[in-house]
Amino acid sequence: MMELRGNGQEKSSVNISLEHLDTIPSVSGLFLEGAMYMYTQHLAKRRKIMQHVLQTALSSGFSATEGFHSDKPNKVDPSFNGMEAVLPQSFVPQTSTRITLKGKKSDVQIPWMSIGAWPWGDKATWHWDPKEREGLNEAWKYLVDNNITYIDTAQAYGSGESEVICGELVKDMPRDKFIMQTKYYVVPDNFKNIFTPASAPYKMLKESLERMKLDYMDVYMVHGHIHAGSIKQVAKSLADCVDEGLCKVVAVANYGVEDMLQMKEELAKYDIPLELNQCEYHVMRRLPETEGMLRTCREKGIQFQSYSSLAQGRLTGKWTPDNEPPKTYRFSSYPIKEIQHTLDVVKRIAEKRGVSMAAVALNYNISKGVNPVVGVRNLEQAKSNLQAFGWRLTDEEIREMDSVSIEGKHTKLWQQG
Repeated sequence: MMELRGNGQEKSSVNISLEHLDTIPSVSGLFLEGAMYMYTQHLAKRRKIMQHVLQTALSSGFSATEGFHSDKPNKVDPSFNGMEAVLPQSFVPQTSTRITLKGKKSDVQIPWMSIGAWPWGDKATWHWDPKEREGLNEAWKYLVDNNITYIDTAQAYGSGESEVICGELVKDMPRDKFIMQTKYYVVPDNFKNIFTPASAPYKMLKESLERMKLDYMDVYMVHGHIHAGSIKQVAKSLADCVDEGLCKVVAVANYGVEDMLQMKEELAKYDIPLELNQCEYHVMRRLPETEGMLRTCREKGIQFQSYSSLAQGRLTGKWTPDNEPPKTYRFSSYPIKEIQHTLDVVKRIAEKRGVSMAAVALNYNISKGVNPVVGVRNLEQAKSNLQAFGWRLTDEEIREMDSVSIEGKHTKLWQQG
């Protein structure tokens, strides 16, 4: 009797490698392929309802940032020096300003803002309505006209529907006129993640490219640190993606400093740099800054990127104590009355400068060297976000925002950075 091997580990007494099922001509192999196909279909159905299960948990009080949610924000220690991260005042971000991400074979030039595509096609959290496409199309045209053509999506967003919409938006554009970034779906409820974790990132990127009808991805990001495969295995699969021309640049998200540096070390074995780490960061979650993530990224040449850059709309002024965000908007989820002092400062600066609150919040991130990802669903939001360009917060304004900022916390499962 011989061994069943998955990832090279002895499991039982059949001579089958789960990494190479398609090469098995035997009847038993065909039977197993059929069984696993049925299981894959089962998992696909589970994935479609996964968003709704997750949002039920969030609505009942489970927080994306700290287990069960706390209503009390934790202020940043006043002695912390927030000016260490601030870029020189001579730097004024323009929509044409670019950051260079280094790749093994070719580099990628990204603007100082990425358009977050999580809402596109996502009905569970963001209540997406297909009728919104017209407004999104108008917003995209405006963004293209203003040189902001960097889209951040993920295999998990809308169970793949976000990637489909992204592909439709860029289908008539020259390939060198936009930058596409997607994320490897790491949650182990997926056939590939369970049975072939060593090659799952590679296989799932090919599926993303098929959904978007693209030949390659500009930036391929590991969505979180909870992948079934080891960091060493994931790094090898990412290297395969680069070497075969499926992506140019690789990145991670939600990684803590230790895991980020380990991934950087593993990728270096294949002469591939780690170029991005994307975590939640804004004036109401400065944890990556206070814990040293921003400093480490600067020292190691890794660009830090922020998601939920407007705290899921809280920093736009949209929500009030009498009009709280939906319970599913759990990133940085505090009652508005508990963060009103912070919002008042952002609003006062915005009014003084004649820009939106969103613009002030985004300029704050940029001023700290952080590349913000920000959601856009319509033309109004696109225009509001782009008001972040062409000017800079003064050091005094940054200190004022720092003085009313919130540190935030890690999640027990997801947010390690």
